[in-house]
Amino acid sequence: MKSLNLGFSPCPNDTFIFHGMTHNLVDTRGYDFELTIADVEELNSLARNLYCDITKLSFHAWLRLRESYEILDSGAALGYGCGPLVVSGGRRLKEDSVIALPGEWTTAALLFRIYAPQCKNLRYERFDLIMPKIASGEYDAGVIIHEGRFVYKNYNLELIEDLGNWWERKTSMPIPLGCIAIKREHGYRLKSDIEEIIKDSVLYAMKNRESSRNFIKSHSAELDDNVINEHIALYVNDFTISLGRDGREAIEILKRHAIDAGIIGV
Repeated sequence: MKSLNLGFSPCPNDTFIFHGMTHNLVDTRGYDFELTIADVEELNSLARNLYCDITKLSFHAWLRLRESYEILDSGAALGYGCGPLVVSGGRRLKEDSVIALPGEWTTAALLFRIYAPQCKNLRYERFDLIMPKIASGEYDAGVIIHEGRFVYKNYNLELIEDLGNWWERKTSMPIPLGCIAIKREHGYRLKSDIEEIIKDSVLYAMKNRESSRNFIKSHSAELDDNVINEHIALYVNDFTISLGRDGREAIEILKRHAIDAGIIGV
């Protein structure tokens, strides 16, 4: 049995997707998975040192690491109406505003830098601390991800821009947020096997939605069932089963915008 290090986040969409293949509920084709469950920005950081064989990455991180990691066709978080949100405690966005971003290599950070290139006073903060720190006045505004879009009003925060809607207006394409990637050194056969295993795990999760509930709740920062269900419904979709032509085109468009903005190299 071949052992592989698999990294994914504790967010409900990831634990929902990977529950089947990490609990022997689908055929894993003789592979065994050693789990690294960490915030996506930590996974982005670990990938710089090629720590995981297979890992969740922000698309921004993958664009920087694409010579070492290859995107898998299944498991991605990509879609419509699911982008990061720019929020504030009522202040308008200005050039000198202090902005909290959820990690330097997150797609949220990349999108904000394309959206508001005039804002240079950026601070990188753990995603779950951004809302309370905006509410306390430590930051003027920030970009929130994951479950934050469902609960930011609980902190009396106001929406400045939905970066997903902004992206869709700009490109008419789905917004690429996160992908599952595999080390290029593993080659085509292993890549193909893992793509099929993840696809099977996604389909199992979709058909057996309550099966993963305890696993999801054991890792989620938000335990409310309605929030968890909304999160999964938003981030797990047909693009998670397969990127398809539109998904791959959206990734290429994101790459071009990042290069044109001088954020990543060619």
